[in-house]
Parts: sequence; structure tokens; C-alpha cells
Amino acid sequence: MSREQRARIDALLRQPPPAGPRSVEDIRAGFRALMAQMNVPSEIRTRTTTLGTRPAVLVEPAEASRPGTILYFHGGGFVMGSPETAMSLTANLVTRTGFRAISVDYRLAPEHPFPAAIQDTLAAYRALLDRGEDASAIAFAGDSAGGGLAVTTCLAARDAGLPLPAAIVAFSPGLDATHTGESMRTKVGIDPLFSHESLAYTGGMYLAGQDPRQPLLSPATLADLEGFPPILLQAGTNEMLLDDSTRLAARAQAAGVDVILDITADVPHVFQSFTGTLDEADQALDRAALFLRQHLRGVG
Repeated sequence: MSREQRARIDALLRQPPPAGPRSVEDIRAGFRALMAQMNVPSEIRTRTTTLGTRPAVLVEPAEASRPGTILYFHGGGFVMGSPETAMSLTANLVTRTGFRAISVDYRLAPEHPFPAAIQDTLAAYRALLDRGEDASAIAFAGDSAGGGLAVTTCLAARDAGLPLPAAIVAFSPGLDATHTGESMRTKVGIDPLFSHESLAYTGGMYLAGQDPRQPLLSPATLADLEGFPPILLQAGTNEMLLDDSTRLAARAQAAGVDVILDITADVPHVFQSFTGTLDEADQALDRAALFLRQHLRGVG
């Protein structure tokens, strides 16, 4: 049990933002400050690089890495975040699997609304393939908006005729821009991080007036997942976005896709970030690492 751990994290996430209207830069700065509190393993090496059309950060084990690449997409509602804010997740996957990860610094809204992010992540995947990496040695992973991108980039890759990655790991993914899941109602107030207003605010920046009822924006209800690789979806019961994962899992199952729906009780959105301070975070990342090792095990 980790009731005290969960209570501390819930209190941290419920701290009210500064009063008054907040600019995009204020929101981004607040997110950077929050994520700077997360634990990052020291047993890694990092360097900046370029992948496709965008900057990226290469994260490798301090010792020799195993063959295989995790292509990582950070969270932040398509408005905030960077490879640096997601480093606790990326680095923990690297240290737990032995694979290297490349985290893409895709363009953000409102300066670059939909479909800019997907264009950038698809270009990054195409660049890996063009370098000679085999799709069977690549897994997509991401958290929140980036978890959604792990799914929609796979859709875009299939539509472009590219081979699909070996696996997808999505932490608390955002998979429904229409915000019609039942948990959007039942988890109000229970979710310490989100409200209808906050989701509508950042979601509106990304949509920029476009119809959310399309597969690349709402795959949980609209995507054809036929032919997809195995998917691991992890979420917490305290999330307004919980049903994004449950509904995508049902669609995947109906399409004959191997899918694991991994739900942890009484934890918030992207709880996996709290490694070292929340037992469930470390346990969930161990399960994600096992999933990745199982599906990339044939490459080396």
C-alpha cells in the first residue's frame, strides 16, 4: 500500500495556479517547474540530435545499449512540454530495458496546431527507417498527448504505406479530442490535475477550429486499428481521461490487435512520472519495460 504517497502527490497536483489569466508561456513555465521535480536516473547518457525535421534528444544507457530504439513522444497537451520535461519517463524506460530512446521535440500549439505534431513525429519515424533501422526494432512510446501521438503516428505511418513499429506503449494517453468519455463526467473533482475548462483551453489551441471527430484526433472512438502492433495502455482510476484508454482497448480488441489495458487504482494522470516517490510508478514502469523487452527481443 502507498496511501501516504498517493495523498502527497494528490496534494501537489491540486496546488492552485497563480490567480488571473495565464499566458501560454506561463503555462509552459509552470509545467517545466512541475516536471523538474521528477526523479531522473543517473545511469544514462544524453545528447541533442536531429530526427526528421525536428530537434530530438538521444537517451542511452550509461553502459552499452541493446539493439532496439524507443521513439518517445512527450506529453503536455500539445501546448507545453519537451524531451526534457519527459526525461523521468524516457530515462526510466532506457535504464529498465537497455534500449536507447530518441525523444522528439515536435512543434507545439497554438503556434503550430494540428496536424503539425503528427507531421513531425511521422517524419521522425520515417527518418529512422531511412537510416536503415528495421521497424521490428522500433517501439513507439509516449505520455498524455504524446501517448495519443504514439497511436496516431502509427495510424499515419500505416496510411503512408510505412511498415509499423513492433509495439506501442502509452501512459495515460489522450485519445479523444471530443472529450465524450464517461470518465470525463465521473472523475470530475477526483482528477487532481484536469478540469473541463483546462482541457478545453489547451485542446482548443491544438484544434484551432478543426473538427475533432476524425481518427487522428479521436482514435479512441474513430480509428481503424486493423494491423496494429501490440499495444500497452496504462492509466489511473483518478483520471478524467481514463476512458480514452478503455475505449481504445476495446477498439483494438475488436480489430484483433493484441492489447493490454493496465489500470492502477487511485493514481493520477501520468502517475508513472513519480518514480522513487510512488511505488505504483516504479511497478508500472517495470511492467512497461517487460512489455518492450518482449516485443523487441528478436532484434538482438
